[in-house]
Amino acid sequence: MGLFGRKNTTESAVATATLPVDPALAALTGEYTIDPAHSSIGFTVRHAMVTNVRGTFAEHEGSLKLDGSDPGSSTASIDVKIASIDTGIGDRDGHLRSGDFFDAEQFPLMTFRSTSAEQLGGDKYRVTGDLTIKDVTKPLSIDLEFNGTATDVYGNERVGFEGSAEILRSAWGLTWNAALETGGVMVSDKVKLNFDISAIKNAA
Repeated sequence: MGLFGRKNTTESAVATATLPVDPALAALTGEYTIDPAHSSIGFTVRHAMVTNVRGTFAEHEGSLKLDGSDPGSSTASIDVKIASIDTGIGDRDGHLRSGDFFDAEQFPLMTFRSTSAEQLGGDKYRVTGDLTIKDVTKPLSIDLEFNGTATDVYGNERVGFEGSAEILRSAWGLTWNAALETGGVMVSDKVKLNFDISAIKNAA
């Protein structure tokens, strides 16, 4: 089932417009609110060149707008509270909130606003948008897999996505590091972002 449309030439777009809309896809049309209690936004980064540190942002909110008749018009918006970062080590979390990294006091939010989307095949998609960390905004593409839709025990209509993206943190001004005696650096520049999203359809 396709949620986001692949970018087409004008000719192919006209041809596609004449095709009937998939009723199952059309039924997903609407606005959704991300459920933070059943969603996760996290990251993985190499530490000391030999192991990975994983963390999450416990507080986040966002919305999706799915358009079954014109899937390429679907959008996503996410706000993440930097102070909610959690790697399981209090001192490390404090360092990450400090001016050496995110400077959470001055820049409390990390945001993502989609600008386009395309289907890669099957239930796999790529959503591109603007990621803002601190005072830097740069484009980011997130590869996602649509996990389906369901009605939960409370009668809420839900959709689910999971995906990931890789960034170089230095591109967003997160440049702190320390050299190791054996060579290399304490924290990798490359960071993997992980998304596991459950969103509830808003009442009409």
